[in-house]
Amino acid sequence: MYFSGTPLNKHPVEKIVEAACAEAETYSKCNVDAVLVENMHDLPYCTGPQLGPEVTACMTRVAAEVRRVIPASRPVGVQVLAAGNHQALAVAAAAGLQFIRAECFVYSHVADEGWLDASAGPLLRYRRHIGADDVSVWCDVKKKHSSHAVTADLSVGEVARGAQFFLSDGVIVTGGSTGEPANPAHIAEVQSSCDLPVLVGSGVTAGNVASFAAAHGLIVGSEFKEGGRWDAELSEERIRRFMDAVSAVREH
Repeated sequence: MYFSGTPLNKHPVEKIVEAACAEAETYSKCNVDAVLVENMHDLPYCTGPQLGPEVTACMTRVAAEVRRVIPASRPVGVQVLAAGNHQALAVAAAAGLQFIRAECFVYSHVADEGWLDASAGPLLRYRRHIGADDVSVWCDVKKKHSSHAVTADLSVGEVARGAQFFLSDGVIVTGGSTGEPANPAHIAEVQSSCDLPVLVGSGVTAGNVASFAAAHGLIVGSEFKEGGRWDAELSEERIRRFMDAVSAVREH
């Protein structure tokens, strides 16, 4: 999605909604377990005051339509880039979504869009303020596309423990960038360091999914696209191949 006002935007909101719903139909037909709506194409990302209300408005419109397409039994979530955690909660509450993916929930760090402040305290107070306690918050720990030199003395397990202490509903472990697999050793460390469910947030493919069988869930993007490229068109064939691989892992 390239939303209004962003450098790569070429289409009105109606076209964006139409494309998002078409993708949602494909995901539903292929029986994925859940769907995450994300403004991945809004490059270069803005954060803080530069993340304008038009993004929240567009995301709400798209998310509400996607929620109508996906069966009610399957969760739908949202992530607003970059680090638009409050905005994501507002979208989720308005569109009837079940979860958000939050960046920089605990431990401030530098990302490619700049310095990000940890947001757990204000974010969960905002969740209570808008009556959205039924929206779960899943947070990245030592997330991709970021420098963690400021917290170099903390292991990924210690960061996950901090996320649990600050009331996250679950944590997400990634590789260094989009499409790069997470380190299975990091997943094991996080699982031994906290009691939260753990998702793998990047680099999962039909070929390596068995390596992540211990995780509670997987966030998959690039693998579902033509050629395994995050910015390509969705491929129903690749989605089905991946879901077949997941089924094989579940059977064992």
